[in-house]
Amino acid sequence: MKFTRKANANWQGTGKDGKGSVSTQSKTLDHTQYSYKTRFEDGVGTNPEELIGAAHAGCFTMQLSFLLSEKGYTPTNLDTEASVTFEDGSITAVHLNLKGDVPGISESEFSEIAQKAKEICPISKLLDTQIELNAVLA
Repeated sequence: MKFTRKANANWQGTGKDGKGSVSTQSKTLDHTQYSYKTRFEDGVGTNPEELIGAAHAGCFTMQLSFLLSEKGYTPTNLDTEASVTFEDGSITAVHLNLKGDVPGISESEFSEIAQKAKEICPISKLLDTQIELNAVLA
């Protein structure tokens, strides 16, 4: 399977005083604002690190669901929070905090399958940084 997805960013002004917007092909993000304040301080809007976190959490969680299904498990709920660390001009780490409710699976098998999902998730493979996983079974 091969496909291409598109997103667009627009920026006006200087890095610190300017403003921008991001949009996605699906229009889920449609001229969503971002700025210096939303990235480095506390402002209304999004930022690249938050978007990477959302992409990684979504990709990893879906990958995990596929792997669990292959092993005969149907998850009741999988909830992943991705914390993206930005330090000295680089993304230095992503921490995936997973809480899962999967009937019939052992803690060790759940952790093993979650680890595999982390390794083969396309976004994990894309990121050149340390990726940590904490998996907790409900």
